[in-house]
Amino acid sequence: MIRHNKELFDYIAEISRPGALQHFTACSFAPGAHILTEGKKVFSVYIIKSGFVKCYFHTENGGTFIQEFFGEGELFGEIELLDDTASYCTVEAIAQVDLYKISKQDFLLLLEKDEKLNRLFIKTLITKLKYKASRHSYNQLHTIPEKLDRLKSRMPDLTEVIPKQDIADYLGITLRALNRAIKGMTGAV
Repeated sequence: MIRHNKELFDYIAEISRPGALQHFTACSFAPGAHILTEGKKVFSVYIIKSGFVKCYFHTENGGTFIQEFFGEGELFGEIELLDDTASYCTVEAIAQVDLYKISKQDFLLLLEKDEKLNRLFIKTLITKLKYKASRHSYNQLHTIPEKLDRLKSRMPDLTEVIPKQDIADYLGITLRALNRAIKGMTGAV
């Protein structure tokens, strides 16, 4: 549920260490802070050093849909930056989050000059696409209790880490439907 990218994290940590290339700056955000805001211009790419964030957008009916939760090593802002568009989503810190931040100019320069980073970036995009496709098809084909069982198997402390409303928004259901499903399950989430 909270996605991580150890390979990218390790490489970014290596190339951003003191004495190496200085394309990255460190920044931190408190829980609840918006790092990117839906509809606003994106000027940098972010890679998570620690903590985690939720990536969500507002639906046509006024609801919220959480696309993903990102943890250590995951990056965001790259698609909007490359596409030169406003942010598709809001990215909000769930816990204290520490990030590597890189400007558009430096990011594009590194992608051009650093073959390993370029390969890791392409691999990351492919992984994001595969994950979204499999997650959305699973959600279309399975019941709410089956989806909750799957989440709980991947993250046993689910409700201690993620608020119920966020779980509901992630599954694309109402909080009421989530609570009904939890109540109806044996061994509640």
